[in-house]
Amino acid sequence: MDMVVSMLLLIVELPETTSIKDKRTVVSSMKTRLQRKFRISCAEVDLQDSRGFAEIGAAIVSNSRTFGEKVLNEAVRFVEDSFPVNIHEAQIHSEFYD
Repeated sequence: MDMVVSMLLLIVELPETTSIKDKRTVVSSMKTRLQRKFRISCAEVDLQDSRGFAEIGAAIVSNSRTFGEKVLNEAVRFVEDSFPVNIHEAQIHSEFYD
C-alpha cells in the first residue's frame, strides 16, 4: 500500500485587516475551521509580520492522490467563500511513499 501526502501552499491577501492582531484573528479562525471541516493539518508558515498577507501550509495523508487533492481544492474554495480574503496563490502538490 502506498502513502500519499498532499500539500497545499496558500497565499492570501487580507484587505480588511488593519493590524497584525486583526490578521491573527482571521488566520487563527481560518486554520481552526480548515482543521475541523476537512481534517487537515495546517499552519501559518510565512509572512507572519505582514499585516495584509498570510501564507498557509496544509497537508493531508491518504492512500489516494485524487482524494487528497480533491480535499485540498475544496479547502481552497471554502477559504475563498468563507473569509474576507483574496487568494493570490494556491499550489497543490502530492508526494508518494511506498
